[in-house]
Amino acid sequence: MAKNASVFTRVDPVVKEQAENVLNQLGISMATAMEMYLRQIAMQRKIPFEIALSNDKPIAYGAITDGQFNSLMEQSFAEYKNGETISAEEVEREMNRKYGL
Repeated sequence: MAKNASVFTRVDPVVKEQAENVLNQLGISMATAMEMYLRQIAMQRKIPFEIALSNDKPIAYGAITDGQFNSLMEQSFAEYKNGETISAEEVEREMNRKYGL
């Protein structure tokens, strides 16, 4: 089949560079990787990986009720009393690792 259709997209340059680094190590061009991705969508009739919201993302205060907030505070205090806490530095490292903050 002749390849004469084009797909153009704008992406974050950092993400593009990171992806290119991985693809170069695999010996695959960006064009080949994109074609593989589109073929998988066509074959599976879905996005070929899970897209879901993580349950462990930080919660915005305005997105929860007072009761939910109070429950979270009680749970946090109980964890503190039981020695189940980590340092602020560890929290910062984990936030950086998980969320790139």
